[in-house]
Amino acid sequence: MQHLAHYCQSITSVAAMRAAEAAVAHGRQLGVMVNAAVVDHSGVLMAFLRCEGAPLHSVDIAIDKAYTAVSFGLPTAAWDARLAERSEAVRAGLYGRPRFAGFGGGLPIMLDGQRIGAIGISGASEAQDIACAEAGLAAILPQG
Repeated sequence: MQHLAHYCQSITSVAAMRAAEAAVAHGRQLGVMVNAAVVDHSGVLMAFLRCEGAPLHSVDIAIDKAYTAVSFGLPTAAWDARLAERSEAVRAGLYGRPRFAGFGGGLPIMLDGQRIGAIGISGASEAQDIACAEAGLAAILPQG
């Protein structure tokens, strides 16, 4: 049965917390208070950080953005364009799914072509959430 098992690389807790901290710090630089969630390759929460004063409802939204990004391997901001040509039933069905977040602030975390996790940010504008997520990735991924 060993041939059925394979090792799947996932983000470490140290890297997950570093990404969350960098995202919240970037939010502070922008003058906004955000929640930052990082999940592993299977969508399980690895790290979470809430800036003091960040919107409470955004706690779950940040987690859902990370879950959505890792589930599909796409930035959550890509969903509007991706679903533009689909039927209303498909759009409504997907947007109505629990834990689906189809707006900016969630990014998959890729390493050597493999999805190892995702980060989700919520609490500011969509553009600011994306910028904070990008700052979180920049803190942990090799540059270049």
